[in-house]
Amino acid sequence: MALNSDQLCLLALGANLPHAGRTPSDTLRVALDDLAARGCAITAVSRFFRTPAFPAGHGPDYINAAACLHHGGSPDTLLALLHDVEATHGRARAERWGQRTLDLDLLAARNFVLPDHATWNHWHELPPESQTRIAPDRLILPHPRIQDRAFVLIPLADVAPDWVHPVLGQSIADMCAALPPETVAEIVPVAPPPRPST
Repeated sequence: MALNSDQLCLLALGANLPHAGRTPSDTLRVALDDLAARGCAITAVSRFFRTPAFPAGHGPDYINAAACLHHGGSPDTLLALLHDVEATHGRARAERWGQRTLDLDLLAARNFVLPDHATWNHWHELPPESQTRIAPDRLILPHPRIQDRAFVLIPLADVAPDWVHPVLGQSIADMCAALPPETVAEIVPVAPPPRPST
């Protein structure tokens, strides 16, 4: 499925390990520049936030952010580009939910539900104990855990508060409002947004 130039994609960024002499914050900034250099039109970037590692106890705190971008290819093509940029910054996919030098997650492409509603529902309803063990073998959009993760939602609220989940019917602002206050308190802004690259 091709994306038109006016179709919005939402991206989550995170890192909790240094790489090549860069701090996690510096890696996120360079990764955004890399994405722009590879044809992504980045229209908005959130503040940077310090967040506890997920799952709890899995290494140092993360730096997390979110971005809005446009990309002329298919969602799968964009995902491959994200993986290539991750690899450039030392990402090794050795452990599910392990520590990372860079994590780039494609969260949504406009209002697409991919590959279909039935597959999305399967991954959305996967029990928590299974989520730690198995991962989908294809791109699932929107990301089935957006609504559960404060470290994703709070940065997204900076850049796309009015985006409405095509299955759940809730906006990013709605989903943020439903988060437990103690979870929200753990997501701490540490830097203003970098200047978007286009």
